[in-house]
Amino acid sequence: MLYPELFKQLESVRWDMDKDIPWAAFDPGQLSDEQAQTIKMNAITEWSALPATEMFLRDNKDDSDFSAFMSIWFFEEQKHSLVLMEYLKRFRPDLAPTEKELHEVRFEFEPAPALETLMLHFCGEIRLNHWYRRAAEWHTEPVIKHIYTTLSQDEARHGGAYLRYMKRAINNFGNEAKAAFTKVGVLMASARRTAQALHPTNLHVNKALFPNDTIQSRLPDPEWLEHWLDKQINFDAVWESKVVERILHNMSLLMDRSFKTVQELNRYRKEVTASLNAAKAGLVPGAA
Repeated sequence: MLYPELFKQLESVRWDMDKDIPWAAFDPGQLSDEQAQTIKMNAITEWSALPATEMFLRDNKDDSDFSAFMSIWFFEEQKHSLVLMEYLKRFRPDLAPTEKELHEVRFEFEPAPALETLMLHFCGEIRLNHWYRRAAEWHTEPVIKHIYTTLSQDEARHGGAYLRYMKRAINNFGNEAKAAFTKVGVLMASARRTAQALHPTNLHVNKALFPNDTIQSRLPDPEWLEHWLDKQINFDAVWESKVVERILHNMSLLMDRSFKTVQELNRYRKEVTASLNAAKAGLVPGAA
């Protein structure tokens, strides 16, 4: 089981909201209304860890190890929302999210293949790490700069934990896991060629609620995410390329094969998928 070790590792570096956030360093002259509004939106999007956890527990009910790990991930992700709300309550209480605004992003995610969902959220952690690093650079107020840096480090550690479970899945399920991971990896690493950067918070997850079936669509300002990325933190092609590089690097480690481009990863995906389909068709002796 990975959970006991991951619990010790993450607990050893867990930050304390009262002791490790330099609240006394707040500089009111360095916080603009525009910046404060983005903090509110981030606080609400982080609250979506609640429905994501409900999804993970439902779709991984046969995996007690991973489900137990959710206790750590859920706690730390909700803490992200909490520390952003605490910042607003202290310094811009008029912008603190209401319970209704928070509850709006809690809705049922449709069942999805567990392995693909794992890879989707692994890529999401990589992307959030880079988004928050960029947000820390964009902000001018020292306390919120520190908070975003802290959150980005958490997201990197969460990505590392997900990677451990992905390695375990490859050991247990072989090409089935490889096909699922490379399929989603190609999708997420191709995000810079789409109209918007893909992340679990803005993918459609409940068709019955369309068009309000994404976290983004249920925010007080549904257009906020694109504006934040494109006009505020300026998450440009250079930063997007950093995300793609990290996805390809980790795919190379997982598959024990070097991928320099999305096209190389996609070719490997086709190889694995073909091999998997052949095995399922009984064309490969003993491959069941």
